[in-house]
Amino acid sequence: MTSGIVIAVIGALAFAAAAVLQALGAEQVSQRAAIREERRRSAAAHPSLKSTALTMLTVPFLIGFVFDIIGFIATIMSARLIPLFLSQTIISARLVATAILAMVVLKVGLTLRDWIAGAVVVASLILLAMSAGREGVDHTTWMRWAVLVAGPGLFLVGLIVMRRLKTHIATVTGLIAGAVFGVMAVASRILDGLDPLDLTVLFTDPALYALLLSGIGGFYLFTVALQTGSVNGAAAALVVGQTVLPGAVGIAFLGDVTRAGWGPVAIVAFAAAVGGGVVLASSGAVTAVETADATNAPRGYGHPPRVEHRD
Repeated sequence: MTSGIVIAVIGALAFAAAAVLQALGAEQVSQRAAIREERRRSAAAHPSLKSTALTMLTVPFLIGFVFDIIGFIATIMSARLIPLFLSQTIISARLVATAILAMVVLKVGLTLRDWIAGAVVVASLILLAMSAGREGVDHTTWMRWAVLVAGPGLFLVGLIVMRRLKTHIATVTGLIAGAVFGVMAVASRILDGLDPLDLTVLFTDPALYALLLSGIGGFYLFTVALQTGSVNGAAAALVVGQTVLPGAVGIAFLGDVTRAGWGPVAIVAFAAAVGGGVVLASSGAVTAVETADATNAPRGYGHPPRVEHRD
């Protein structure tokens, strides 16, 4: 249990560091471009592929990419070691670290509400960790195929939503992106061939491909969600999607449990952690980080044009 919690915390910190470093790289490129006449004439234009490439080649961005990989690996490992309602909630708490790092690195101020929300999340995670029981080991073959269908299926729903909705696009797409990440967490739990390592079993397990497709699909949807409307709405919805769905699946189908008599505490702590994360998603620090990442995301490789609706 302890090792799984530590790994999940490392994953949350790694994702936070990656987001802030990548935002810093984007800021450096924007500052350099701002002094050019061409930039001044096209200040309202979308970032070009050239500026995106320059952003991705900055030292902060490259280091951030390494942290992204660490976070991805930690997400998979923690999902296999502790209940999903705990591992995914800890991972989503990266917003706390993101806000603090943004304050230090990007010089973005935090309000009293931000500090209170962060404290609620941390306190709730402590209670959730105390109330968590063993991780479940129950699953059947049908679940491996279910996650393989669910991940791409939710991704397609997200694409349709982006094209059809007129309002609240970012929030709905962010929620779906979170659900896709949730499918990735479930796939991580039921994946065979890792312990002990058996490549034949691993590469013939549908859960492996569900994990990969869901990870890529969730990242794409969330990136687009940030580009199509309210950054706050997208980030808040992501927290809900990536915690509630896998937490419920873990309890209902995988055998995740709480300690005897701690069920009510776990429910309250889980709800408080998710609620605190949603509030923190509207922090100016988190918004600054997510906006910088979205603004410098690649366009022209399947990203839809920015939609001017706002949540």
